[in-house]
Amino acid sequence: MPPRSNPSERQRRLGLELRKLRNDAGLSGDRAGALLDADRVRISNIEAGRIDVSRNRLYKLLREYGCPDGAYFDGLMEMAQGRGTGWWDEFRDIVPRSALDLAELEARCSSIRMHEPLFIPGMFQTEDYAYAVTMATGRDRDRIDRYVEFRMARQQVLTAPGAVPYHAVVHEAALRVHTGGPTTMRKQLLRLIELARLPNVTLQIFPFEQGAYAAFSRPFILFGGPSRGLETAYLEHPLHSVFLGDRERNDEYGKMFERLAGLAHAPVDPESAPESHDGRDSLSLIQHVMYEL
Repeated sequence: MPPRSNPSERQRRLGLELRKLRNDAGLSGDRAGALLDADRVRISNIEAGRIDVSRNRLYKLLREYGCPDGAYFDGLMEMAQGRGTGWWDEFRDIVPRSALDLAELEARCSSIRMHEPLFIPGMFQTEDYAYAVTMATGRDRDRIDRYVEFRMARQQVLTAPGAVPYHAVVHEAALRVHTGGPTTMRKQLLRLIELARLPNVTLQIFPFEQGAYAAFSRPFILFGGPSRGLETAYLEHPLHSVFLGDRERNDEYGKMFERLAGLAHAPVDPESAPESHDGRDSLSLIQHVMYEL
């Protein structure tokens, strides 16, 4: 099978980790290739995610590279085992590669932390709100239904058996932008409260009075991995979204998220009744905005 020209994020990440381990071990591409009865070109293709490596061969490489037993070792073996297929396959004709990678990451990560300064996060959107956002992008009308269907399908991450922890910090601006009009926004804010009561969901609102830090941070998502060193940061961009696997940069985004969470209102309390207005917390702010509509 010829090398693939457009590897998935999982395939690129596994290759990146293998290259880092090989370099740390001081082994050349020729030496690594010899371990697999192959040449350096094959190693180069594996490390670029252009071809797969079998679990037996991966095990041999990890041993030779000195990768210790543990969660990181097991995580790499799991990445080689996964085929990258799932419910998102049926949308390959309509959404870009980065969106498919995002869906796969959501399905296999151990936790999700995200910051959104202007929109209700896709994971929380109602269908009407998702339509309004997608229409604003100027996409072809006949493709919008499928885009929205894909966005709705992603939300199964919140309610599937064994759903991972999901922590979102959303700016107050996202509550106040009248996306789709007052009726759509009222339903959207009710949906936000409903989902924030799920046991695996933590939702905090970043209020205007806390200043500009949220705007500086821009939107991002942090995906927990099976071990330290396999986390991923996702930076959304309308033309070219980026996945980051670098540990130091991911740590910086982790610090940003902790600061955002520290400045934001207290999370929506799943035990509180929707009518509660006691204190200045995330729930009371959502309700306040909703009653102004």
